[in-house]
Amino acid sequence: MWKGRFSQDTSSLVEQFGESISYDWRLFPHDVAGSIAHARAQKNAGLLTEEEFSSIEKGLREIEADIVAGKFEFRTSLEDIHMNIESELTKRIGPAGAKLHTARSRNDQVATDTRLYCRTEIGLLIEMITGLQKALLDRTEKYAATLIPGYTHLQRGQPVTAGHHLLAYVEMLERDKSRLADCRKRLNVSPLGSGALAGSTINLDRQAIAEELGFESVTRNSMDAIADRDYIAELLFTISLCGVHLSRLSEDLILWCSSEFGFALLSDAHTTGSSLMPQKKNPDVCEITRGKTGRLTGNLVNILVAVKGLPLTYNRDLQEDKPPLFDSIDTLRLVLAVNTEMIFAMELREEKCRAAASDPMLLATDLADYLVKKGVPFRHAHELVGKAVAESVATGTPLDQLDLAAIDPAYGPDAKEIFSLERALASRTNPGAPSISNVQSEISAWKSRLA
Repeated sequence: MWKGRFSQDTSSLVEQFGESISYDWRLFPHDVAGSIAHARAQKNAGLLTEEEFSSIEKGLREIEADIVAGKFEFRTSLEDIHMNIESELTKRIGPAGAKLHTARSRNDQVATDTRLYCRTEIGLLIEMITGLQKALLDRTEKYAATLIPGYTHLQRGQPVTAGHHLLAYVEMLERDKSRLADCRKRLNVSPLGSGALAGSTINLDRQAIAEELGFESVTRNSMDAIADRDYIAELLFTISLCGVHLSRLSEDLILWCSSEFGFALLSDAHTTGSSLMPQKKNPDVCEITRGKTGRLTGNLVNILVAVKGLPLTYNRDLQEDKPPLFDSIDTLRLVLAVNTEMIFAMELREEKCRAAASDPMLLATDLADYLVKKGVPFRHAHELVGKAVAESVATGTPLDQLDLAAIDPAYGPDAKEIFSLERALASRTNPGAPSISNVQSEISAWKSRLA
């Protein structure tokens, strides 16, 4: 494609070093769609006859079908998906194919293709995240009233329910979906028509092209349109943060499945054994999910480092935007799919959960609140409960069996009524608190929202 300027063939090593067809082939449906829209604009501008446009459109659709069917031979010597398709088109339909690139550069072509690709994949990711939310909601409904300890610093803190705990991840995933939707809005702008960096003296109807491709508008600065990879960085950030949320869920489940906790059971289909220790049942899905979060974060760093020092506009470094993009999307899609399947099949050991939540120390804060309601300033109430806890630890006496009035007369005979898990949960009725009635309301709300 640049033979007019060069008198020497490209080194085979340079071809190997510079090719991107080995991974950017997956942009083919978007490249075809962009080329058809571009050709239609050429026809409307009088640059192509109706017959030439029809030939181009038919040829592109046939190439697309061949790629889908696995019949298309990609050539490394043609570098990328754009030139592979254009070269084959010209081979099939003749001179009309050579007209297709008029008023277009590979620079605005690849920017268009990747935006279309990201837009499509974001829609699929949002659907898959919704699927995982539904799995969590299914388990939330089953275990809405299953009592477990809530933790801070991995130490038992206060009683909650397993349903309330799982709903926390539904909330996180909803924010991920919102960020993906925001990212989609910002990237849904057409750069096609920006040329190599300064547009073209052949002015096509950019707005018509954008509308055909489903873009909401066109870019306003040709140099920014070519150089911009913000949308990829933003998408990789959102994917990596979603990965972090899934990693945190994985860590919870790893703990819950341990003998020390014993709260959860994962199905045999979603665990593995040991080649040496026959008793083992390992939560490998959770561990691999946790591990892949580093991969997603690394891909984000990859794109940020690739663009941080680039002058305007296009530099070949930008070819390195696609491997991390493709890898992150593929990785997150697989992680979401396997976690959704695993969560639907997960069971909780309710007797173990209840036993852990029955530790009276979990209601120490409720005991302080009891004193506050008696008129004791909170800091003093905190101190009095701290003394009770210290005596419980020193004497080995459960907190709910101490003679609290002997510690301080502020404790009345009704103080021991505080040590009721059901009462403790029922009293937590503020919005966002873990009362069972709140959890049931949230289940209903999320069912409607995710329907």
